[in-house]
Amino acid sequence: MNDTITEEKIDRYLSITKEALDKLKVVTPDRSFARDLSDSFLEMAQCYYNDALTFRSNGDFVTSFAAVNYAHGWLDCGARIGLWDVDCDERLFTLYR
Repeated sequence: MNDTITEEKIDRYLSITKEALDKLKVVTPDRSFARDLSDSFLEMAQCYYNDALTFRSNGDFVTSFAAVNYAHGWLDCGARIGLWDVDCDERLFTLYR
């Protein structure tokens, strides 16, 4: 059973989420409700990612792991409903089709 969040594991998850944050491109029109959603989803993802980095730097791998998974959940959700272009990347994102 794998029940330990190691330094290597949390660093891997942080790296994957950073890669996803760097890859996405906002494609919603500036003056649209979808843009508000896109900005909000991205802000939530970035905030949780930053929290994960803070917890990681304090040695709290468990809370960091939880935060980075929330961050990536926001990214997956935004990608899945089409708030940003992720170049059909199914490695970094959970897409609808």
